[in-house]
Amino acid sequence: MDFETVIGLEVHAQLTTETKIFCTCSTTFGGAPNSHACPVCLGMPGVLPVLNKKVVEYAMKMALATNCTINPQNVFARKNYFYPDLPKGYQISQYAYPIAEHGYIWIEAGDEKKKIGITRIHMEEDAGKLIHDENNPSSYVDLNRTGVPLIEIVSEPDIRSPEEAAEYLKRLHEILVYLEICDGNMEEGSFRCDANVSIRPRGRKEFGTRTELKNMNSFRNVQRALEYEVKRQQYRVENGETIVQETRLWDDAQGVTNPMRSKEEAHDYRYFPDPDLVPVVIDADWVARIQSEMPELPLNMRERFVAEYGIPAYDAGVLTSDKALALYYEEVVRRCGQPKIASNWVMGDVLKYLNEDKRSIRECPISPVALSDMIALIEKGTISGKMAKELVEDMYKTGKPPQEIISEKGMVQITDEGQLAQTITAIIEANPAQVAQYRAGKDKIFGFFVGQVMKATGGKANPQLVNDLLKKALAG
Repeated sequence: MDFETVIGLEVHAQLTTETKIFCTCSTTFGGAPNSHACPVCLGMPGVLPVLNKKVVEYAMKMALATNCTINPQNVFARKNYFYPDLPKGYQISQYAYPIAEHGYIWIEAGDEKKKIGITRIHMEEDAGKLIHDENNPSSYVDLNRTGVPLIEIVSEPDIRSPEEAAEYLKRLHEILVYLEICDGNMEEGSFRCDANVSIRPRGRKEFGTRTELKNMNSFRNVQRALEYEVKRQQYRVENGETIVQETRLWDDAQGVTNPMRSKEEAHDYRYFPDPDLVPVVIDADWVARIQSEMPELPLNMRERFVAEYGIPAYDAGVLTSDKALALYYEEVVRRCGQPKIASNWVMGDVLKYLNEDKRSIRECPISPVALSDMIALIEKGTISGKMAKELVEDMYKTGKPPQEIISEKGMVQITDEGQLAQTITAIIEANPAQVAQYRAGKDKIFGFFVGQVMKATGGKANPQLVNDLLKKALAG
């Protein structure tokens, strides 16, 4: 049978506020267990939550960035369920009246753009964390994470392949980081995803039975887990078996999904409005103020880079994949005035060394000033492109500016015509057989003479000048 895959994603993004959503405890990652907790976090009797206004504003920014409608009134609800890391016995979330709905973002699907709908964005608090003792049959509860503010971004079931799912997540991740409302650290759980996946015979309108996938901590793992689950479901259907609606965990080591529990529905949680929190009212003036604070978003920046700097769309995509990288590139261009040359050096050597060391552009030893100075030295003819390759490696290893390294190593390019002419004359006189071959029409031997000149000058001769002078001398 020819099956169509249907995927919807639920993304939880931890917001970068200094304090939690309903109390003043720190949101800093780590710390001794239960050291960032208070009576509100612990769910003690009689305590009352107080909403952090910054959380609302951060959620509004994400809503605007994803073309959502911000609801003028939204309500917090209690999502009731029992779990050891949920001390109140319920999670404060939003259900019937979320902060935003009916949005979308664009992704690249093959050679085309595709719109992925966003059903809703809502605010909620995070739960705690269970730490399992590998040596004893016991677990410990750390409530430092309890109450950390989250927004949940729920997509429409518009995604049709694991590749599209990974692309959608990357675009959401970019937007959150560009807005500076989430650090996007997947290893620390700041950006995490649950996936709902089903299959149906191509052409059928009704959805198939879906499963939910959890425990995916990278874009690659999301794609791998979805690929496996799609194949698993297809195998079962083709063999006359049924798909059970359930939650499954991704096992990265084994490359498989395993059952965790039967899938809950909304009514299982018995949502009801939280009586301790009043509705949040958002007027047009508040929305307008947040809109005025919005930064340039990655899609807009990519389009601007192509239009303003004349670089290929591929270059713009790479350079804007990280906000810090985009700002680094723009600073280099501002100083050197050579957009494409700057793009080549940033995307080539700079990112190569950073990727080898698993470092971000924020940790780059080569400053934008140093890189633009090096590009200027190439343009002036002070150093050759080959010398620049060696120079940029030394700049990365030492953090020194290009002028200092050039001075230490004597890397200045030879552009004196008289000096080069003497070297070329000596080489021609020492290789009469090769000269005769060249003059007899064997043009390929020209490279031999270029190599001899570069060897004699330690690679410091200006290549273009060497070519011009050699042609004149050999034409002799």
